[in-house]
Amino acid sequence: MIKLMQLEWKKLKQKSVISEVIIYTLILMFLPVFFIKAVSTDFGQNYATVIDLISEIQKGFILFGASLITQVFIDEYKNKTISLSFRYPISRQKLFAAKILFIATFVFLLTMVSYLLTGTVTYLIDQVQPIIKGNLTRTDLTTFLNQMIVRSLVITLITFIPLFYFGIWKRMTIPTVICAIVLMQTHFAQLINLNYDLVITVLCIMGALSIFLSIISADKIGEI
Repeated sequence: MIKLMQLEWKKLKQKSVISEVIIYTLILMFLPVFFIKAVSTDFGQNYATVIDLISEIQKGFILFGASLITQVFIDEYKNKTISLSFRYPISRQKLFAAKILFIATFVFLLTMVSYLLTGTVTYLIDQVQPIIKGNLTRTDLTTFLNQMIVRSLVITLITFIPLFYFGIWKRMTIPTVICAIVLMQTHFAQLINLNYDLVITVLCIMGALSIFLSIISADKIGEI
């Protein structure tokens, strides 16, 4: 499985992906400070508020996940190169599982790293030029580390919602990207009095279901 994942990396336009990763990470690293200073100081009420802000900002990697789905699945279908992959002496279900695991690992680890870098940069800037009220507590640090792991998993699962329908079945790039952009806006659930945790749970289930359907249908969908 690891060799298959390494093969998926080799097939990507690596320079383009690395550039995309750098751009995403740099932008997200400084967004909390931007929101506090340029949008509203309410975002800097305390470190708990900043941690929630960082969690929302990291959803930007859902869009990065959509980019990977496009390259790993949709582009291969459009370029007919997936036909070569189907000739490997392995089942198509295992091949799809490797592709999905590759995307999941990439998105999860990148989100974790971005979480850590964003939190560190925000804290260091606050030490030089105070923008956050109050001090960082042990409780805040524990909450941040817990959210870094849990929310990274959540973001990874939500990333896969467009995979089955738009990515594998319809093979449509633009709808995949639009779906990812919409999924990034889950904070609007609170504005219309929806239970935020329930919305996130439903989205995670949808992501898991999309993964399941993508794998079990690998043989049926094939090269159609």
